[in-house]
Amino acid sequence: MLVDVGLSRDSSLQGARETAPVFEQVGYNAMWTSESDHDPFLPLALAADHTQRIELGTNIAVAFARNPMLLANLSWDLQEFSNGRFLLGLGTQVEAHITRRFSMPWSQPARRMRELVLAVRAIWDTWLNGTRLDFDGDFFNHTLMTPFFTPDNETIASVGLPKIFLAGVGPRMTEVAGEVCDGFICHGFSTERYLRDVTLPALLRGRSLAGKTLDGFEIVGPSFVVTGSTDDEIAAAREKTRQQLAFYASTPAYRGVLEHHGWAELGVELHRRTRAGEWATLGQSIDDHVLETFAVVGHLDSIADRLLQRYGDIVTRVRFATPNDVAPERWAGISEALRAR
Repeated sequence: MLVDVGLSRDSSLQGARETAPVFEQVGYNAMWTSESDHDPFLPLALAADHTQRIELGTNIAVAFARNPMLLANLSWDLQEFSNGRFLLGLGTQVEAHITRRFSMPWSQPARRMRELVLAVRAIWDTWLNGTRLDFDGDFFNHTLMTPFFTPDNETIASVGLPKIFLAGVGPRMTEVAGEVCDGFICHGFSTERYLRDVTLPALLRGRSLAGKTLDGFEIVGPSFVVTGSTDDEIAAAREKTRQQLAFYASTPAYRGVLEHHGWAELGVELHRRTRAGEWATLGQSIDDHVLETFAVVGHLDSIADRLLQRYGDIVTRVRFATPNDVAPERWAGISEALRAR
């Protein structure tokens, strides 16, 4: 099992430059950035310049805020600059953010995402192999590429194209990931039961459509880990995680996970409270049973065993992103234990 980490404490350019070498020294296999208060791509350029081995990925970049040509260019440049260590992780975001925050179109997200990934691959194929660019889809059309705009392919030919990962929750988007991507990023708002009953069957359907199996396909595991060295640290992490879980549970797009556990009314109530502006107290609705269904909870010295017991036969990579300020070097023992087993 590979062990990754999310750049969650300071995802600025300076934060990535300073933190990435520490993550590499600890022994993480990959560092992932998110698209929240900072661009997810730019920090990885600085991280690449200050590391040699650790893989660098976006978890996630909002796909529908960009077009395939932009994504192809960004990924190509980071893959070249990092000497083959870039991982393109994409996600949809929800409709309100795409239309009202990014002012971009939204429709048929699974079909649109599938076409976007295929368009990126078509552009890369033109740059790498000199094939004529002739992608004519329902959402994206790319039919013009002249030598002046074609990157040099010498480095990419030697290190290979970036892997594409797709994040998802619902079965249709998950199936798309299995069909056209190299890996799947499990949303933090997933449970072991949901992954076994819904996610894995959808990935298998997608792989079957592509004439492939799950062999070589990477699955990045859920990120909710509640831990610490003391009971007080764990208690503080519990409360922060309750709040984050409540935020996700209030989102209608993720309600399928709650419904799978018979908790649909919890999602309805939390959505009502967000509409009323009751953000500060959302976490009070997440009881211990719900919390421990979504999160792996325990002292630092028990987390490796608990993660392996819950997800060891599901995921190929586990990504740490703790809600409390557990210093990265304190995770070294967990990382070593997971990799060894």
